[in-house]
Amino acid sequence: MKVSVIIPCFNHGQYLEEALQSVLNQTYHDWECIIINDGSADDTEKIGQLWADKDSRFKYFTKTNGGLPNARNFGIERAKGIYILPLDADDYISSNYIELCVNALDHHNFNLVYGKVEQFGSRSGLWDLGTYGFNDLLISNMIHCTAMYSRSDWERVGGYDETMTSGLEDWEFWVHILDKNAKVKLLDSITFYYRIKDVSMISQMDKQKEMEVKAYVLKKHAATYHPIILGLHLENKKFRQNMNDLKFIFKRFLKLLIGIDLNT
Repeated sequence: MKVSVIIPCFNHGQYLEEALQSVLNQTYHDWECIIINDGSADDTEKIGQLWADKDSRFKYFTKTNGGLPNARNFGIERAKGIYILPLDADDYISSNYIELCVNALDHHNFNLVYGKVEQFGSRSGLWDLGTYGFNDLLISNMIHCTAMYSRSDWERVGGYDETMTSGLEDWEFWVHILDKNAKVKLLDSITFYYRIKDVSMISQMDKQKEMEVKAYVLKKHAATYHPIILGLHLENKKFRQNMNDLKFIFKRFLKLLIGIDLNT
């Protein structure tokens, strides 16, 4: 199996069929689709089982609720593809997305491939992702969650961080699997359709929680961030005097990350 599409679903049964149909419509056919019912209380069970019965490439699993990163890991553990494409149950992809990604990964040696994004729902229009650069990625995320990458990279880093149930788990994962030498490709066409809802995991994250999550990522990947921090702040005398104090470094860089001082 070449590609495994991983679709966790927690109470998004009303949107699930649209996501599944977009996978079925692919011009590239060597795929499987792993549907994970992450403890839903809606009709996810009925829909997931119906699609698994309809086409053997759809595999349906149910589990107790463990959060999005846990559900993704659960699905990837059961997947057979050499490439992984996460897809949230309330979004969908263009019919040529898998084909374009596989071509880039197979023939151009990219580490990660993703496409332009069209928003729909409570807000519409093209999502300006920004230009990828690894140092820029360390500051903020410009790669959406539905990017294709190698399963071996997922295995190498131990999967998605299952403690990150509040959001930004995809950003942390990209920081983890990529480095300054990684080749990342943004496709020229719109291939991903992202549903904007009035209430979502990201919309519910306040500034304090965002600061805490980014502080966690910074500390977890201190070896990656440390030289970047030094390069940005070597001109600052106070920073030079304290550059061996990791707590000081984290506080300074957190201010750069989100514009707020960390007071503890």
